[in-house]
Amino acid sequence: MIVEYLHAAEQRGQPSDHRPEPAPITEIPDPIIDCDFCSAPEAAWIYRCANQITDARRVTAQVFAVGDYQSRHHAARVRRTDTEHAFTQAWGEGWSACAGCADFIEARDLYGLIGRVVEALPAKLTRGKHLMHTRGQLHERYSDVFDTLVPGRGRIAPGHPLGIWTHPTGEAP
Repeated sequence: MIVEYLHAAEQRGQPSDHRPEPAPITEIPDPIIDCDFCSAPEAAWIYRCANQITDARRVTAQVFAVGDYQSRHHAARVRRTDTEHAFTQAWGEGWSACAGCADFIEARDLYGLIGRVVEALPAKLTRGKHLMHTRGQLHERYSDVFDTLVPGRGRIAPGHPLGIWTHPTGEAP
């Protein structure tokens, strides 16, 4: 299995000027930590959940009924879709959040968070039929995050990119 890494910017369809070199964030001096939800700069909080992994698939073939295709003027329904594994995204256990996204996470407002994230996405992902698909993907991914959130959160601070953690009661872990 070949493992390839992408910069967060590349994941969002933006260019990067160098190849990613994965390293623990604690080994990077003065790391740039964007919100893992809406991509806003300067994330404020870290949340922990179960390890999130997404397997993406690519369409290899679609089968249509010929008569259906002709009678519907080239707009027939797909009878069968064949797919194959394309890539696996490893999202990890730690999710950084800006103050705005953290408000929705703390309120456990999944749809509010999805709405906020959609507003920050490029138009190519939210125009027309793409909006429903994008919202569905976000719902699937963030539902798993919400369902497995560990109590508490870590405050990102200089020298503490993994957060300074307290229990919900305010006591140190």
